[in-house]
Amino acid sequence: MPEIYEMAGHLIRRLNQISASVFADRMAREGRELTPVQFAALTAVEAEPGIDQATLAGAIAYDRATIGGVVDRLEQKGLIERTVSRKDRRARTLCLTEKGRRLLDEVRPIVWDLQKDILAGLDPSEQKDLLALLKKATDAGNALARAPLQPRDRGEKAKVL
Repeated sequence: MPEIYEMAGHLIRRLNQISASVFADRMAREGRELTPVQFAALTAVEAEPGIDQATLAGAIAYDRATIGGVVDRLEQKGLIERTVSRKDRRARTLCLTEKGRRLLDEVRPIVWDLQKDILAGLDPSEQKDLLALLKKATDAGNALARAPLQPRDRGEKAKVL
């Protein structure tokens, strides 16, 4: 057995492949064209209407250089509106459209349901433990990421730029 089968990096990469595959298969079965990062972006925009693209990238731990492409696709699908900031004409603020809200409401239960398929083979207690450990490990290593998560204070209102 190759030693990589016991290495965290290899196992995490494989679990990510499984997660992406389960998500894609379920969305296709439901007739939805949505990726995991698009779902993450929609949920972040829902939580903070008027968020700018750079802040969105940090909120979902996505590369700032490529978040524009994600936003472009969501805008082309009519799921978000991108407008020029009132305070900084170089910035773009984002809000869900009604179509985006409806889609998010429809797919959210599907995404929650598919989580059990990603962790198939673990009982509910083991799933809870694994999620707690994954959160602990990702929080501890956040500063090492190329696109670190930059969580926002939920008590703070979204800045309207």
